[in-house]
Amino acid sequence: MNDSERGKPTSPTAPADLYRHGLQLLLDKDIDGWVALCDDHAVFEFPFAPDGYPKRLEGRAAIAAYLQDYPDHVDLQSFPYLEIHRTDAPDTLVVEMRAVGRIVATGAPCEISYIAVVTVVNGRITHYRDYWNPLLLPASMSAAKSSPTPTS
Repeated sequence: MNDSERGKPTSPTAPADLYRHGLQLLLDKDIDGWVALCDDHAVFEFPFAPDGYPKRLEGRAAIAAYLQDYPDHVDLQSFPYLEIHRTDAPDTLVVEMRAVGRIVATGAPCEISYIAVVTVVNGRITHYRDYWNPLLLPASMSAAKSSPTPTS
């Protein structure tokens, strides 16, 4: 790697391309790779989050902690519907999508619809507002997220 390549993102930098790349990372169960797409100071908001779940996360470390066990609860298998809308703000997208997979604890199929407003600056996600349906939350994830975190 030469000096001009050092420090540059290794993933796509155009907002729509980066978003698609992120979806593939989720299908690959590469949570660390997905979190690496986020800016150090990224803000995630979940306006419909149920009680016991955060409505806002600030910073890459908080995002990583929140997502670390997602594949233990939901096995995402495809995104059969994806529509990316560009906005007047060139760094911001509105995404409509549907995820299909299974609940790991039971093997039951699941289908989750999302609308997200995503801002990407300099090849990194800086703001992500996720309008997901909390009624589809797996019971295993509810139990895991509401359990006290062990201290060491």
